[in-house]
Amino acid sequence: MSSEPLGISTSEVEVTGISSHGVWLLAGEEEMFLSYEDFPWFKDVSVREILNVQEPTPGHFYWPDLDVDLGMEIIRHPERFPLRARHDA
Repeated sequence: MSSEPLGISTSEVEVTGISSHGVWLLAGEEEMFLSYEDFPWFKDVSVREILNVQEPTPGHFYWPDLDVDLGMEIIRHPERFPLRARHDA
């Protein structure tokens, strides 16, 4: 009988770039762009806050310092999700 380790299973996810237009996120073999226009929560925050990203389950990304969680579908197709939380800069 073998036991699986306890704890949260996280996948590899990495912020590969931050520009004046948005953030590049690499998850597995896919790199995705999160523009500040579509994802305003990442504009005007520290690099440390953006780099602190987790993937608690495949295709689900969480930035604990910003309390932002996004699924892969909304990142790939933000136009399909026109309603989003208001962000006051």
